[in-house]
Amino acid sequence: MSIGLVTAGYIAASVLFILALGGLSDQEKAKRAVWYGIIGMGIAVFVTVFGPNVTSYWFLIPMMAIGAAIGAVVAQRVEMTGMPQLVAALHSFVGLAAVFIGINSYLNPPAEVLSNAEIIIHEVEIFLGVFIGAITFTGSIVAYGKLAGQIDGKALILPYRHTMNIAGLALSVILMLMFLNGAGIWTLLLMTLIALAIGAHLVWAIGGADMPVVVSMLNSYSGWAAAATGFMLGNDLLIVTGALVGSSGAILSYIMCVAMNRKFLSVILGGFGGPSGPAMEIEGEQIAIDADGVAAALEEAQNIIIVPGYGMAVAQAQQSISELTKRLRAKGKNVRFAIHPVAGRLPGHMNVLLAEAKVPYDIVLEMEEINEDFPDTDVVIVVGSNDIVNPAAQEDPNSPIAGMPVLEVWKAKNVFVSKRGQGTGYSGIENPLFYKENTRMFYGDAKASVDALLQRIS
Repeated sequence: MSIGLVTAGYIAASVLFILALGGLSDQEKAKRAVWYGIIGMGIAVFVTVFGPNVTSYWFLIPMMAIGAAIGAVVAQRVEMTGMPQLVAALHSFVGLAAVFIGINSYLNPPAEVLSNAEIIIHEVEIFLGVFIGAITFTGSIVAYGKLAGQIDGKALILPYRHTMNIAGLALSVILMLMFLNGAGIWTLLLMTLIALAIGAHLVWAIGGADMPVVVSMLNSYSGWAAAATGFMLGNDLLIVTGALVGSSGAILSYIMCVAMNRKFLSVILGGFGGPSGPAMEIEGEQIAIDADGVAAALEEAQNIIIVPGYGMAVAQAQQSISELTKRLRAKGKNVRFAIHPVAGRLPGHMNVLLAEAKVPYDIVLEMEEINEDFPDTDVVIVVGSNDIVNPAAQEDPNSPIAGMPVLEVWKAKNVFVSKRGQGTGYSGIENPLFYKENTRMFYGDAKASVDALLQRIS
């Protein structure tokens, strides 16, 4: 395949990737946007593999076949509850690939003769690509462990943690200067070890309440690592794709930080998620209610809001909730969904689940669209949410989520919380909502609880 056809393929793939990103901003266009991305990636892989720079097909084709088979099996087996940690794992692969490609690029420099300036630029590309890739790799591994419950979700706050991060960064800069002055590969390898430690420490120091931002942030890191790899290889498409992923991930991270009243730099430097002082004492007790009581309240209610959270994903209750919504709307009731920007453990997690269950898009509203309606709401059903409906964000200045915008469900007449037990949830933060006079705890698996309501609401 000629270089002209490869360039044309890269241009077509770039356009499709841009269309894919643009379409994902709208639920109704998201499925088409995904296909844009799939076709674009297919074109990119095809023209790269059969381009003039690839000759080792005997090794490349079998590896691609093995990777495709593994990817297909994983995609079919993973549940929606496992998507956040799967995304984190895929980010780690991008980071690791950047590390390997950078080291290989140093060991096997370009065949063409380069000027001194070009050699320096190429070595800077190598160093930065390996640095970003190593941080992305270990950071994503720790994020995977936290999201999968294999690592404690609480923030690991070490003494002088910021000093250690700054020292690691400063030492990496010194090693880069030595590397550029011909000190040898040992400087690159030592920096890689330092970057691996920084990546793990940065994410370990972020509490569970901020993990959705971490996933988005790591997505941005993986994009910049890919862009750096593109510069190393002289691959224009990899540069464009990496820049798209890196910039979009950074923008999404910033938007989510605004939604959580977090400072972007504070989150990416680690250290959020821990208490800043003694927590406010909570008075009262959690009062349980059964399915009959919830069903009776729903029959009498006119305005109903459902707030989904990660507990809905764990229980796979979205189909049952969709059926409950249909029956209530058939009775002439105004049923809507309130979505917090960081509900679940992945941006857009709840929107995907509700779309999968065929919940109409027009009744799924974002926090800023619906928060003012809670005082006029008869019944709110909270399904497996904790932090996003926690009044401590407004009432307790010492709370780890103090200042975070939340769904003000406690202003409704009646609040029913579907929850498996009396635990504090993933982030480990106590929720005063559960103790308020207008709140009743609807204990049990979310799907089983909603199915019990369906038996009582025809």
